[in-house]
Amino acid sequence: MNRLQLLVLAFLFAVSSLKGQQLNLFTQYRDQAEMLNPAAVSTNYLAYEQNVSFSAAYRKQWVDLESGPVSQALSGSYLYDGSGVSLLVGGHLINDVTGPTAFTGLYGRIGGVISGDPYFGGFSVVISGGAVQYRLKGTELRLREAGDVLENRSYNQIYPDLGVGLYAYQRITSGREDIVLYGGISVPQLIGLDLTFQSNQGDFYVQRVQHYYATFGLYKFFRNDGFIEPSIWVKYAPNVPVNVDLNLKLQVSPNFYVGLGGSTAHAIHLEAGFVLGGLGYDNTFRVGYGFDYSFTSFGPYTGATHEINLTYSFEH
Repeated sequence: MNRLQLLVLAFLFAVSSLKGQQLNLFTQYRDQAEMLNPAAVSTNYLAYEQNVSFSAAYRKQWVDLESGPVSQALSGSYLYDGSGVSLLVGGHLINDVTGPTAFTGLYGRIGGVISGDPYFGGFSVVISGGAVQYRLKGTELRLREAGDVLENRSYNQIYPDLGVGLYAYQRITSGREDIVLYGGISVPQLIGLDLTFQSNQGDFYVQRVQHYYATFGLYKFFRNDGFIEPSIWVKYAPNVPVNVDLNLKLQVSPNFYVGLGGSTAHAIHLEAGFVLGGLGYDNTFRVGYGFDYSFTSFGPYTGATHEINLTYSFEH
């Protein structure tokens, strides 16, 4: 059963909880590291030594499924490159629409990187906070009976939210062929919410539960200013199987990269992009494309997933 069906059934039958992935998925998740883990140091700092970055992402999931999920995200990050405790701040805006349901969230984050010199490594502790609006359009639901409580009604509720994360990274220098190891754990949605919509005819609700993430990876830099980056993203939500994404990204030159991977959810990931700037430059502009395809043998055919990511970063 796919995400859209689960959401609709949750509203129609007022189930006590929605057991499945509820937060946004990303193919190019390393470029959205700060959304997955508030304490994450931007990949632009780890790969290009640029401490200010801005990113925009658009994702169309399951293109052959009517009203499949569509997500947009904007984010920004700044690391004050100092000593002792370096300030790490940022924020993101995310909007997600899945059929008749939608949410929009605005978050800010603040914390610090404990390090004598953030270039060589550090340990960060960050908390994020914001507000999320959840919406339902009853006019877009296919109801079993006329006069249902949801018919021709629209609902929205706004809730506060918090997130917390831990993150560490270390640069191992050996001539020009450096290695950067990184990893972290996080709960990007710390507050579990029971979203209850009430009317004179009754009420219905859907429960949003905490998600627990772990990300690990490394950069192995080459003499031609390219690098290879194996990475892993582990996702856990209560009462559903652990999901693991494994990916490998290769920047074959300073200006072009490709990647591939797969997940335990029986999906493959492909990505490619080009870079204007790169190692040795004060600013970098990247354009990335991600593609997912699922090989699950149950449920309706959903089609592929497409994702576009734009990133601008610079040294300040």
